[in-house]
Amino acid sequence: MSHPYPARNFSPSGSFVRINGKIRAREVRVIGIDGKQLGILSLGEALNQARAHGVDLVEVSANATPPVCRLVDYGKYRYEQAKREKESKKHQHATTVKEVQLSPRIDAHDLSVKIGHAIDFLCEEMKVKVTLKFRGREMAHTQFGFQVVQKFLGEIAPFGHPDFEPKLIGKGINAMISPLPRNKRARNPRQAGAEAGAPPAASGPNNRPVSVHPKPQSKPASNPAPDQKSGGFENTPFAQLELK
Repeated sequence: MSHPYPARNFSPSGSFVRINGKIRAREVRVIGIDGKQLGILSLGEALNQARAHGVDLVEVSANATPPVCRLVDYGKYRYEQAKREKESKKHQHATTVKEVQLSPRIDAHDLSVKIGHAIDFLCEEMKVKVTLKFRGREMAHTQFGFQVVQKFLGEIAPFGHPDFEPKLIGKGINAMISPLPRNKRARNPRQAGAEAGAPPAASGPNNRPVSVHPKPQSKPASNPAPDQKSGGFENTPFAQLELK
């Protein structure tokens, strides 16, 4: 009776590695410990070479004719494989795709907003998928939709380039835009405007920023000093009165 599900200890052929007595070939091409080829040997001779050096005989290329085996410690071999896989995954970048939807009768202001969003996505190393959909009788005048898409592509040309020419698929026009390299891509106008509007910071010794506070203006004295001749009563009506 056949089982509908594989056994739990089943391992895919891509990750299965034969070592020592599990190797099926009669002859193998052997790579020594120092990385040099030892030639084509029988399986028994290759196993004797592995025992003499105190290592394992690991099949590294099972599809070759004859299969290629290496004299190496199996634990060290698995460690090197895991390290290489980790390094390869580190250099892989997940591609994020953002979609921007347009219409043949889109307003100029709405189109500028869509263009700004697309520029932000491209400056963040994201791909942009442009989709323009036709509704009802708009399918009779697809040229207006192509004009809108071409205008959109022209506005974002300093930041990205289309992977292919816009195509009419079904009831819509599709285009995929990839960001340009950093050294060829224009600067995001929003970030440039924000940096231009910020006031320059003052620098002190060792080029360290110094916070500048305006000096408080001195307030005029509300009570002026009294006149010594008038006896301290400058504005009194009795100042010119002569006493006998």
